[in-house]
Amino acid sequence: MEKTEKLEKPEKLEKSEISRLEEEGDLAADYLEVLLDIADLPGDIDIDVENGRAALAIEGGELTHLIGEEGEVLEALQELTRMAVQQNTGDRSRLMLDIEGFRDKKKSALRTLAQERAEEVKSTGESITLAPMNAFERKVIHDTIGELGLASESEGEEPNRCVVILPAS
Repeated sequence: MEKTEKLEKPEKLEKSEISRLEEEGDLAADYLEVLLDIADLPGDIDIDVENGRAALAIEGGELTHLIGEEGEVLEALQELTRMAVQQNTGDRSRLMLDIEGFRDKKKSALRTLAQERAEEVKSTGESITLAPMNAFERKVIHDTIGELGLASESEGEEPNRCVVILPAS
């Protein structure tokens, strides 16, 4: 198992915040290394700081069962890793975990969906409610819709929380 660190240091983040995120990434990587060792799975862990949060990526082949069909296993692993970090630091973690590039692929598909639905909203003038999504998926949709000049909002309760794309006012 190999741990690689590449850290982006945006000017917005203060030095202490960067140090905290680096520590978070190291703690998370240690936790994930133990899990991979227990399961006797290969994998290299990359640690990064992106958008004000620690980001970890596991690559190494034959890890798709750690993702699940719809990313549900990945979400569970991310939550367990966040809890392990919180137990060590006492602070809530917002770290992001990716396995075999799943989130990047999912993000691309969600951006395409948002663009298509935004065009529908623009042409009909009526809002569209999307299927329920997790927080990561909703954020990608909200960000894309905002970039396209429309507004969106989330409604409902977990696990049935949806994004509603609103027509321009």
